[in-house]
Amino acid sequence: MTPTLYLRLATMVFLHYFVWSCWYNTMAVYLGKLEFTGTQIGLAYGTTAIGALVSPFLIGVIADRYVSAQRLLGVLHLLGAALLWWISQQTTFGVFYPSLIVYTLTYMAGHGLINTITLTHAPNPAKWFPIVMAAASAGWIAAANVVNFAKLADNNGMFTLACGVAMAIALYSFTLPNTPPKGDAGPVSAGKLLGLDALKLFKDRSFAVFMVCSFLICVPLSFYFTWTGAFLSEMNVADYASKMTLGQVSEVGFLLLLPILLPVLGTKRIMLLGMAAWAARFALFAYFHEQPTATWMVLGGILLHGMCYDFIFVMGRMYVDKAAGDGLRASAQGLHAVFTLGAGMFVGSWLSGVVAQHYTTNVVHDWKSIWLVPAIMSALLIPVFLALFREKPAEDTHA
Repeated sequence: MTPTLYLRLATMVFLHYFVWSCWYNTMAVYLGKLEFTGTQIGLAYGTTAIGALVSPFLIGVIADRYVSAQRLLGVLHLLGAALLWWISQQTTFGVFYPSLIVYTLTYMAGHGLINTITLTHAPNPAKWFPIVMAAASAGWIAAANVVNFAKLADNNGMFTLACGVAMAIALYSFTLPNTPPKGDAGPVSAGKLLGLDALKLFKDRSFAVFMVCSFLICVPLSFYFTWTGAFLSEMNVADYASKMTLGQVSEVGFLLLLPILLPVLGTKRIMLLGMAAWAARFALFAYFHEQPTATWMVLGGILLHGMCYDFIFVMGRMYVDKAAGDGLRASAQGLHAVFTLGAGMFVGSWLSGVVAQHYTTNVVHDWKSIWLVPAIMSALLIPVFLALFREKPAEDTHA
């Protein structure tokens, strides 16, 4: 990959994830100040899952068949910028929640599109995709630090900042390398319009088990994204928004390791390591609540983020890309988003809100009990995946 192409793709990824990080890390703190309940906060975090359920699949079909991916990305971020400004002005759940749902329909579709653009233009996807995606961590870190130092972590400024950056990436997207449709140009059927063509990949038992287990691991991991900011705030961890970015620092390291580890370990072992990392992280958080001076526990849990995220999400995107091929690439990436960022995160976000509310008395959270729930769920999935997933030698991706 030429330096110019790398810089163009990395800038796209950086800006896309900067927008999300502006508000996703600390929204629970802000909504708590608005006196939203635990269940309402969980539902608010579940909006990204609704967006992932509905939009990437359909948008992926359009990118596969009708419109260049980079143009779709630009249009979606333009709409998103307007919606973020509107959301920043809302203070009641009845208006805030549906508005956030509409916004996430535009944003979450972008995940599949940036994956498609990168995987299409990278000369060796197994090698370059993780390296380009390291820019996502850089964008996430940069946004979280801006939010922290600008003191936006508990107010609507997080959404106005996201609005400005969304406008920037919208304009930038129209300058990206052309990524035209590559799918079948034949007659349109209901199945093709809905992206159901990608479902034929489930005929491969290995692919089907992979997708189901990817959904299941996303249920417990939603607890981290929903409640870590509020947890660290209540535990009086100084500059918690910035400390949370240590997870993205580790993410960069594991992204760079992934092309090296994948030929050696294969998809199955990498996914198992990711599941084990989630269980360990939640256990560390649970017992940090009892030993608040043992900062190594909370920092260790945050630093596990690289293994947790990269070995589940990035590995999953690479596996899906190889299984789908050119004709179904965008649709298959959308399908993966539906199962993980969509169904898995929706169920998990809802469940995290219910669990948090159950273990809250007089606005005081029983954090140990809250964190042990996803720790146990993650641990139980390990033997299930180990027993059911059968990786074929041909599925290994070499750098």
